[in-house]
Amino acid sequence: MKSIKNNITNTIIINKSKFICYLFKVDNINDINDTITYIKNEYKDATHHCYAYILDNIKKFNDDKEPSGTAGVPILNVLENNDLNHILCIVVRYFGGIKLGAGGLVRAYTKSVTETLLKSEIKELIKGYKVTIEFDYDDTKKIDNLLKNSNIIKKEFNDKITYIFEIDENEYELIKDNLNIKAQENILI
Repeated sequence: MKSIKNNITNTIIINKSKFICYLFKVDNINDINDTITYIKNEYKDATHHCYAYILDNIKKFNDDKEPSGTAGVPILNVLENNDLNHILCIVVRYFGGIKLGAGGLVRAYTKSVTETLLKSEIKELIKGYKVTIEFDYDDTKKIDNLLKNSNIIKKEFNDKITYIFEIDENEYELIKDNLNIKAQENILI
């Protein structure tokens, strides 16, 4: 399973129609809904706002008044064929006055997403955890040593020290007994 490292956009023109493709890395349904709403508001005057997304086992697409199967499905197919997950693709279309036909629309939306992916940095997704721990100052050296392969997101120093970190599944299994912790939530890192 893979995803994009950073959000990206790309624009192509086909027979005077403008296709603006956005790829977003997403972590939950709220991210998806908020992003779709944002893009629709940004491009209120666009003819179509077609999209597809994959979030774990959830896959959805929308043709936004394009002929059925000519926009959302081709977008989703490109995402699936590239083994992507935690991804939202929105293609904004401004109609240029020349009808492309069903086959032309499928090719145009496919090309828009494919070209944008070619400009993207793709990364492998690793199953892991986001963990919060609290410990005494005396244990700092021990904790830092145990977490040397982890991505520490935040450190807070109060009466006790709090770390929030991301750790892959295998590493977590190796250190969890030493930390006497429980993971807050599953994440993909």
